[in-house]
This record gives sequence, C-alpha cells and structure tokens, in this order.
Amino acid sequence: MSQSLSVGYIGLGLMGKSMARNILRAGFPLVVHNRSRGAVDELAAEGAAAAHSPAEVAAQVDVVITNLPDSPDVEQVVLGPQGIIEAARPGLIYVDHSTIKPATARKIAAVLGEKGVECLDAPVSGGDIGAREGTLTIMVGGTAETLEKVRPVFEAEGKTITHVGEAGAGQIAKAANQIMVAAQMVAMGELLVFARKAGADPRRVIEAIRGGAAQCWTLDVKPQRLFAGNREPGFKAYLQAKDLAIVLDTAKEYGMPLPSTAVHAQLFNAMLEMDMANLDNSAVIGVLEILAGTRLLGDDPAEQV
Repeated sequence: MSQSLSVGYIGLGLMGKSMARNILRAGFPLVVHNRSRGAVDELAAEGAAAAHSPAEVAAQVDVVITNLPDSPDVEQVVLGPQGIIEAARPGLIYVDHSTIKPATARKIAAVLGEKGVECLDAPVSGGDIGAREGTLTIMVGGTAETLEKVRPVFEAEGKTITHVGEAGAGQIAKAANQIMVAAQMVAMGELLVFARKAGADPRRVIEAIRGGAAQCWTLDVKPQRLFAGNREPGFKAYLQAKDLAIVLDTAKEYGMPLPSTAVHAQLFNAMLEMDMANLDNSAVIGVLEILAGTRLLGDDPAEQV
C-alpha cells in the first residue's frame, strides 16, 4: 500500500493541521474534520475533502487518524454518537496521534477490534516545528503488520518511526517522553534563574554548558527563544500539565512512585493557576522567576514578555 491509501484526519489543531497538510502534499487523498471549521476550509482549499462528522470521515477512507487533546475527547470521537465506530468495518485502520492514557488506547483497540478494525496508538514528539517540517518522532503501539501498512503515511509526517509493542505501548513511550521533557524544561528554567540571581550572564552560561554533559535538545532550542522574550507555544503548558497527569495516573495504577515528576506536575499546574496555560512549556521558568524573586531578562519591565 502507498499513496493508493485514502486517509482521514480528525483534529486540526496546532500540530494536527500541519501533519494533515504533509499527508496531503505527499499525494494521499485526504478527508478532514475538525470541531471548528477554519482549518477544515483551509485544507479543503488545498485539495482535501471536508466531512461533517467522524463517522463521515471513516466511511470514506482506508486509514482514519485522530489528533485530539485528551482521553475523553478521543473516546467521544471514536466511540460516541456519529463517531468512528459507526463506520467501523473489517480492513479499516484507525491511528491515534493524540497523547492519552495507555488504558484508553487499549480499550479503544479492543472495542474497534471486535469490528475488525486494526488499531495503532501512535503519539508523536517534536512540537509544532516537527509537525510543519515532517520530522516528528512517532511511537507506535499495535501490530507490526498494521504499522507496515500505514508506514508510507507516517513517513509523510515524521522521520523516526519506532514500533514499541502491542496496543498501548506507544502511549507508554509518549508518557515516558513527557517525563523527560518536563524534567528538561524545569531544569533549564532553574539553571537560568540560578545563573541570573547568582550574578552570571545566563547567555554565557548556556554557551558554556551546552557543549558538555548538559547538552540536550531543550538547551539547543529553547534558551534563545526565552532570551528574545518569546514564550509563545510550540507546545502549550496546559498540554504538558495534562500529559503529566496521564503519567501520574498510570504510575498510580501500577504502584510506582515518581517523586520528581510529581514536583514537575505541580509547577506546570501552577502555570495554569497563573494564567500561563497557553504559553510554551518552557515558560515554566515564569513560575520559578516568581518563586526566586528575579527575572530572566533583568529589571526593565519593557523587556518582559
């Protein structure tokens, strides 16, 4: 199977619209649906077909993809009224690019599997830049055989595609990814505030350490945005908080203590309380600035975001 596959895409948010556009540009016939119509109209003008319900999407395609904010949203779109399940049939492939609870992914795979639908939970990492450039990392749960059927579609969206294991395994990998992402964002914020308040130039500190053992994607990408006063999202803080709630809920199911992740979750939840929910997850530094009584960009209010 290749571009002969027809694809449906449901959920055209910050990342979903770019991912759907890359699928369309790769030559796959595309049907799209979204709760708000602006993104649907935009992609329809580029050659996609518009649908008015998830069931209408699924009825027209070989592969139907969702990319939605949270577990309840995915359950509603897949299993609710006018949901994908109403067009479920043997041979249909369902892919979820959302970040949801592993238990929810397993439940959906079991319910759709009873109707002959093949399911993959395939969350992604790489932010809005990766979505636009088609360089996402895709973590896949489900059968290897189903993955091979849709691999050409995934190759239009990302560069690193890993089969992690059976249903739910992709979501476990994404939860693990979010543990590390949160830790890096908080650690970066702490080191920048530490440098600033202790009397060193944070820019020089980043220059000094990112070529050594501290080197990571976060230090390569985020500090320059913060130094420029840019805290607008690549990946919104409220989604990071939601993902950490998934991590902690799953850890509770298995009796696992995750002490540092619990603290990081508190910091991201504080962002929501402080009206920072729609800022980038790197803007968690704002909480740390308040706690430390200092500001990354100095004392001039005009420099602040």
